[in-house]
Amino acid sequence: MNKVKVIISNDQKEVPIPSGIRLLIRRCCHAVLEEEGFNDKAEVSVRFVDNETIHELNREYRNIDRPTDVLSFPLGENGVYDTDMTSGAKLLGDIVISVPKAVEQAQEYNHSLQREIGFLTVHSMLHLLGYDHEQGGIEEVRMREKEETVLTKIGVKRDNSYYMEGE
Repeated sequence: MNKVKVIISNDQKEVPIPSGIRLLIRRCCHAVLEEEGFNDKAEVSVRFVDNETIHELNREYRNIDRPTDVLSFPLGENGVYDTDMTSGAKLLGDIVISVPKAVEQAQEYNHSLQREIGFLTVHSMLHLLGYDHEQGGIEEVRMREKEETVLTKIGVKRDNSYYMEGE
C-alpha cells in the first residue's frame, strides 16, 4: 500500500487530546485502506471539534438538529476521487469528530476514549470509501464487521484501551 497523509487539527478546547491519539488515528486510516486494498497515495483530514460545532455541521449538512459523534465528508464517489496534482494523492475527504461526544460515548459503552476515537475514525474512513449503514440490513452488517476487523488488527479490542507493543 502507498502512503496516506493524515492531517489532524484540534479545533476544540473542552477536552485535552490524550497522548497517542494522533498515532492511533493514523494507524486506523492506514489499516482501513490496507483492509480495503486501496493502493493509491491518499490524503484525509481529521478535525476535532466540540459539540456546538458538530451540531452546526449536522444541522447544515444533514438537516439534523442535534450534535453527533462523527461526520464524514467524502470527496469521491464510486471509487473516483479528486487528485492532488502536486503529490498525486487521492483526496478521500474529511472526518469531523466531536471529542466531548466521544468522551460521553466511551463512558456510556464502558471503554476507553482511545477505543471510541479509533472506532469513530475507522467508521468514518469506511464512509469516505463509500460504505453506508443508514439503510440498515446487510450493508450495516458488512460495515460493522469491517470496523471490528480493522480495530482488532491494530490492537483496539472491544474491552481494551489502545496498545502497541513496545510503547
